Parts: sequence; C-alpha cells; structure tokens
Amino acid sequence: MDKAEKVGISFGLTSASITTLGLIIGLETGTGSRLAVAAGIMTIAIADAFSDSLGVHLVKESEGNFSHQEIWKATGYTFVAKLVFGLSFLVPVLALPMPWALVVAVGWGILILVLLNYYIAKVNGKKPFNMIAEHLSIALLVLALSWLAGRLIGLLT
Repeated sequence: MDKAEKVGISFGLTSASITTLGLIIGLETGTGSRLAVAAGIMTIAIADAFSDSLGVHLVKESEGNFSHQEIWKATGYTFVAKLVFGLSFLVPVLALPMPWALVVAVGWGILILVLLNYYIAKVNGKKPFNMIAEHLSIALLVLALSWLAGRLIGLLT
C-alpha cells in the first residue's frame, strides 16, 4: 500500500467510524427514531465523504510533499473509505432492533479502529496497545459526549 492509499484509507475509516458512531448515539438518544438515525447515517456518509476528501486534498496540496497524482489518489481513497464504511452502519440499524443495532454498530466501529491501529502500529514499529488505547479513548470520549448531547436535546423537546 503506498502513502496516498494509507492516508485515504486510514483517514476515511477513522473519520467514518467516529463521526458515524457519534451521530448514531446522539440521534438515537435524542430522538429514539430509527428513521432519523438511518437518514442521519446516509446524510453524513455522503456529505462527510465529500467534505473530508476535499479536506485531505487541500491538506496534501498545502504540504507540498505529494505529487498531483498522489493527491488525487488520497482524495479518492478517503472518499470511498468514508462513504462505504459510513454506509456500512446502516446494516445493523435497518436489520436489528435499536438497542441491538447500537451495540453492533459500536462493536463494528471499535473493531475497525482496533484493526486499523494495530496495522498502523505494526507498520511503523510501534507498540499496538499504546496506539489502540490512545485512539479508542478519544473515540469513547466522542461517544460519551454525543450521548450527553442527545440526552440534553431529548430533554429540551
């Protein structure tokens, strides 16, 4: 895997996992609506895939250490990883009762983060546990804050 693919896939999977899980937790907690959660997943998968891939594109252009072809490759890989993985969260939401859908979605997102961090740590000669613990802590903080935001909005309506 070349550096453009690594950038796109690692950014896309990480962003899709954390963003989509935060959205799922917040919307379900705030609304209790499967329809709102499913619509939110589709919306964020599409909009955030475009937004994040453009962000990666601009960052790589501003760094000046990627060729024009590598920039577009990183952009494309970010878009595809973010879109496909983000949409994958629709499966448990549409197929399972909501309490189970949340459990499966969180498990799926955490599994991908663990596997991705393990791979990156091994490739870079670092200790996987430290990297996994650091990044999962951030993901869990996002989930906790999203749950709290959903609760607060739910109380206001």
